[in-house]
Amino acid sequence: MTSPESPSAADLEAAGLAHLHSGKVRDLYTTDTGHLLMVASDRISAYDFILPTAIPDKGRILTAMTVWWFQQLADEIDNHLVSYDDDSIPDAWRGRAMLCTKLDMIAVEAVARGYLTGGGLLEYRDTGAVCGIALPAGLRDGDELPEPIFTPASKAEVGQHDENVSYEAVVRQAGRKTAEQLRDLTLQIYARARDIARARGLLLADTKFEFGRHPCTGELLLGDEVLTPDSSRFWPADQWEPGHPQPSYDKQYVRDWLTSPASGWNRASERPLPPLPKEVVAATRQRYLDAYELLTGLRFDDWLGPKAPASR
Repeated sequence: MTSPESPSAADLEAAGLAHLHSGKVRDLYTTDTGHLLMVASDRISAYDFILPTAIPDKGRILTAMTVWWFQQLADEIDNHLVSYDDDSIPDAWRGRAMLCTKLDMIAVEAVARGYLTGGGLLEYRDTGAVCGIALPAGLRDGDELPEPIFTPASKAEVGQHDENVSYEAVVRQAGRKTAEQLRDLTLQIYARARDIARARGLLLADTKFEFGRHPCTGELLLGDEVLTPDSSRFWPADQWEPGHPQPSYDKQYVRDWLTSPASGWNRASERPLPPLPKEVVAATRQRYLDAYELLTGLRFDDWLGPKAPASR
């Protein structure tokens, strides 16, 4: 499960890189310096499965957004990023790779919700609560919650479904002190990111973070990616209208196509996910691109590209 942009095995060996793990979107490599190289591919997943169709530039957009958010959040919490433009990064991965400190990751998806939608909405309709947190009656799809809530999930393997869990389940798994840190940091970072996004005309409906401890200091750091269309729901604020699904700058567009009659796919079946039509690929790429440029105020075309060949 390698990225189509992968260097050759010989190039990887020459660069001191060894493949460690491939997830739904990212490929991880260890370096001969003891760091982690995180490479964001153009793969896209939905309903816990990887689709057979890639989204052009998606990995570079995710990396650009993550780097930008790490910079915005630096006074809230430190993170695992060492460099996104290090000479040790193969040219083929320039702009989609991050050299990182290898953390001792905590196997919890730290989710913050400020609005009711998605899986949280389904759970609320069944129980009146999300992850054991009781919510007011009568809330609709897209309603803003009285206050943001911490709704953790178990971290599943590829092809398995992340399951919402209660706060007490996190306490049992990670210990009360760590659980309190995860909850407080998640809500603190969400609040900061929500305010940044809102100032740019976007609502941050929900998002997930991953945390790990520094192997030497034990400090809790922000890891993986942050606040991208893969891990968050961004809605245009001027089109927010509770009571139905909201237009969004994220991969909900792909989910909606997969569950529409046009895809011919049934979520309850065991059939593999179908390829995405060209128009769905183009529209999805545009949503990711819009999310980056609206949030950052930067042009994606100015983000890191392959290094120019050395002059002779």
